[in-house]
Amino acid sequence: MSDGKFIAAFDQGTGSTRFLILDNASKEPLLYSQEELHTPAPHPGWCEVDALQIWDSVVSCAHRAIAKFKALGHSVSQIQCLGITNQRETCLIWNKETGQPYCPAIVWLDVRTSSIVEHFKKKASDQGLDIFRKTGLILSSYQCCVKLAWMMENVEGLREDVASGRAIAGTIDSWLIWKLTGGAKHVTDVTNASRTCFMDVQTLQWDDQLLDFFSIPKSLLPEIRSSAEVYGLVSGLADLDTIPISGCLGDQQAALVGQQCFGIGEAKNTYGTGLFLLCNTGPQPVFSTHGLLTTVAYQLGPHSKPCYALEGGVASGGSAVRWLRDQLGIISTTEEVEDLARGVESSEGVCFVPAFSGLFTPHWDETARGTICGLTQATDKRHIARATLDAISMQTVDVIRAMNDADQRFSVTALKVDGGASRNNLLMQIQADDLGIPVVRGSNSELTVLGAAIAASIGVGLVREVAPGEHLLPDHQSTMFTPATSAQQRAEKLHTWHRAVQRARGWLSIS
Repeated sequence: MSDGKFIAAFDQGTGSTRFLILDNASKEPLLYSQEELHTPAPHPGWCEVDALQIWDSVVSCAHRAIAKFKALGHSVSQIQCLGITNQRETCLIWNKETGQPYCPAIVWLDVRTSSIVEHFKKKASDQGLDIFRKTGLILSSYQCCVKLAWMMENVEGLREDVASGRAIAGTIDSWLIWKLTGGAKHVTDVTNASRTCFMDVQTLQWDDQLLDFFSIPKSLLPEIRSSAEVYGLVSGLADLDTIPISGCLGDQQAALVGQQCFGIGEAKNTYGTGLFLLCNTGPQPVFSTHGLLTTVAYQLGPHSKPCYALEGGVASGGSAVRWLRDQLGIISTTEEVEDLARGVESSEGVCFVPAFSGLFTPHWDETARGTICGLTQATDKRHIARATLDAISMQTVDVIRAMNDADQRFSVTALKVDGGASRNNLLMQIQADDLGIPVVRGSNSELTVLGAAIAASIGVGLVREVAPGEHLLPDHQSTMFTPATSAQQRAEKLHTWHRAVQRARGWLSIS
């Protein structure tokens, strides 16, 4: 039963911004407002977004949602706190005096920095610097460090403003908190900071050696805070003024919290633009030798111990389905891919590797590019659709295999799933078949926002911090997909998939 209190949360993603209001007692969404974003690709491999467009979408979503909230007879005074969850690794630099970004924000999947990555890899090798052991990250175009380096090299006048202290930088959470507080607070949380390649993953502080290595002054960066505390009060956004901003998590960590994966070995996979699989590893970081990243899962209070996770990221998940819609035109909506793929029993040997931005975990190959193998004269759009769902599933299989091999410390025995593509029943059955373990989909589809809401409610004391392995909320009614294929069938499919992956790798030359 509702206690008359509510929590608000922004979910700022790659393709859209959403604002939700949730009931405090049940943590169920009451209403939401959403606005799509335009992410232009002005050159091959580029993906960027106007940070002012993001801010405008935040304002308009809040206004529309609050209007609905009032129309239901509620008062804004009933909203106790505000949480934020955001696309990670997307970053920008802006002028703190004018509030104007110096250039579009570079989105996480942008690969314009490939040559810069190679430069820093050689420099690290020459200096004997083990970036992975300091940060838990494998140096790639994915991380913020090379994006900021690109901006410093290519944006006219930026170096001078950085030197004078007029410029500040951050990930999208930092930008939103700065804007929401009227420019009063330049902060980030540990989960977002852990994705920059500037933070020591064990001390949870900006690392002077890394900042010197990447030639980034500490004054450019936000203050690192926990994921659940009051960062400041909303100021200048009339509908939300004086509401405390008290929770912040990168989107994938927010989904881990929303899935209530508070026990060691519990894992979730989010099927969004990309695919992101996180496994809780407890209070100590675990460093993989199989291409996984070590990341901060959450720190639910400034005096609380951090919790860590192993992560496998895949660049092209739902974006592969959108490619069928927008570039090939074989479906009109992304939802149509399920019925189209059901038109055939299998892909009949067609294998699609959607390496549009290279391959992430476990391959980390920026030279890979999208490849379709096994086409025959009998191949039609149904086989391509089926191969696309297979590709999403098999990329997840590669990540799970790497996770299960992580020094033999973990064995994922069931996979919790969320994200838009998880609503595709055929894909979830294919996923269970390919993994050979159950796939569990909860009834609550707003798990990323739920994670931000849990953090925000802890930040203002509405909810106590959860203990390891505890479930803060009752489990929602879930759907379980169980494997229906043999080990031999799984092995044969995996072998075919890896043959296709090998053909996709090394396609692009990096000068």
